[in-house]
Amino acid sequence: MTIFKKKVSPFTVLKGGFSLEFFLNAKYLLRWLLLAIIVGVLAGTASALFLVLLEWATTYRESHLWVIYFLPVAGFVIGWVYYQWGKESEKGNNLLLQSVQKPSSKQIPLIMAPLVLVTTVLTHLVGGSAGREGTAAQMGGALADQLTHVFKIRPRDRQLILICGISAGFSSVFGTPMAGAIFGLEVFLLGQLRYNALVPSLLAAVVADAVTTAWGVGHTIYPIVEVPELNFWTFGAVLLAGVLFGLTARVFSWASHAVGSSFKQKIVYPPLRPVIGGVMLAAIIWTLGTTKYIGLGIPTIEASFVTSLPPYDFIVKLALTALTLGCGFKGGEVTPLFFIGATLGNALFPWLPLPLEVLAAIGFVAVFAGASNTPLACTLMAIELFGAECGVYAFMACVVAYLFSGHSGIYGAQVVANSKNPFYTRETGASLAEVKRRFF
Repeated sequence: MTIFKKKVSPFTVLKGGFSLEFFLNAKYLLRWLLLAIIVGVLAGTASALFLVLLEWATTYRESHLWVIYFLPVAGFVIGWVYYQWGKESEKGNNLLLQSVQKPSSKQIPLIMAPLVLVTTVLTHLVGGSAGREGTAAQMGGALADQLTHVFKIRPRDRQLILICGISAGFSSVFGTPMAGAIFGLEVFLLGQLRYNALVPSLLAAVVADAVTTAWGVGHTIYPIVEVPELNFWTFGAVLLAGVLFGLTARVFSWASHAVGSSFKQKIVYPPLRPVIGGVMLAAIIWTLGTTKYIGLGIPTIEASFVTSLPPYDFIVKLALTALTLGCGFKGGEVTPLFFIGATLGNALFPWLPLPLEVLAAIGFVAVFAGASNTPLACTLMAIELFGAECGVYAFMACVVAYLFSGHSGIYGAQVVANSKNPFYTRETGASLAEVKRRFF
């Protein structure tokens, strides 16, 4: 007599009233909760150290302005260090995105984390115009990827742990766990989210933010924005502002890539590129006679919510940041984009029927949304930083900016999963680096 082994369905109810599917899901969830917590602790601790060093570098530079003369020297050190030990790590955030898209690729080198930490702090110390998100995301991603070997994680699941690392880094450096969680899901594919990573991504972001706070490191606190009633005029004003924010994001992306390409074409020896760029930056800074456009620019961002600023502030910051990052100095693009957006919103105040703080707030997030192609994350960031009331205005501005920035962005490795324009789909499946660079 042949005995057949009965096949158990995942939905078969076991003793106690639970299905096999329940236990499989519970095991999977618990495993990823543990990994997400570990990633959050690592990324949060790294970001705490980074933010402390960044604060020290900024304070020291502002009280010892002579260090700006050392921009060329610091540029050579940064260029030479990456030339010797960081040729793969030099891809930065694009390496993270490529690894998420191709999880079977080789492991991200651990050296990426200390390299980007030290060189970003050095960039800020001597007066480069750069941010911090890119550094935090790279540290989080590099540290998270080391766990793939420790826990023998399959390539398919490697995507999830890298997303956790990116989300944790973003969240911990800005204090925005919701935005951080969605940013990690949204950034690597233009127009598409990976929802199966939502729970571990959110947990990693929350833990990372909590760990950074537990280390006694705070974040910039922005005013809660009071918004006017939504009517025909305010609706139209937000849409028009969103168009301008999107075009500005497009200009920033184009300028950053153009400067980088120009330096690579004209200067063959990589360590020399930031030297030449450093000379140019130092000359521009001393010609301007102010340090408001270097570093993070947080004081100017805060001022944009309460007082009128020169209407050209966003242009100067855009140019200096494109030069700083394009020639080879290290740091993120995000905080400079906050500066550009907030000061552009400030400049639009005399022309649009919206309060100053509303224009500054939606510009803060919308230019970043257009440049990074992450409108949902940026909307959540607006809610976390400026209050829930501005959510509708921020969402409209971010979506419009996202649409008008086109298939361009600060991350060349982003892949166009869904075209922004249904009548222009030939670039679907290509990375932004492969899309033909054009201004309009």
